[in-house]
Amino acid sequence: MKDMPSELPGLERIKERFLSLLAERQTTIAHHALAAWESDSAAAQSSNLQGAQNVLHQIAGSAGSLGFVELGEAARSCEGAIITFLDSNDGAQGSLPHSLFEELDDFVCMSQTLLAQRS
Repeated sequence: MKDMPSELPGLERIKERFLSLLAERQTTIAHHALAAWESDSAAAQSSNLQGAQNVLHQIAGSAGSLGFVELGEAARSCEGAIITFLDSNDGAQGSLPHSLFEELDDFVCMSQTLLAQRS
């Protein structure tokens, strides 16, 4: 039987593209989180959190299949926390939980660490 390569041809190139997008995406997530935190408007908070949620969804969808399982799980957890908050009465009233922003900050830090390790 032929030896199977440990990675498919081109997979490393796809991983590198994912990481270059991750650099942009983690900045976008941080921007949305900060804008939500600083906003006095429930509508603006919701809009910014939805923006972060959309980016996290993209990361969660591809990270695991590229070997970044922990990052994908963290993105999915943040995405779920945002959805839960937005679906709650607190989300409608605009009272933002500090724990949500801690989780988003942890994700951004995890992304930065991964990017630094791969540089």
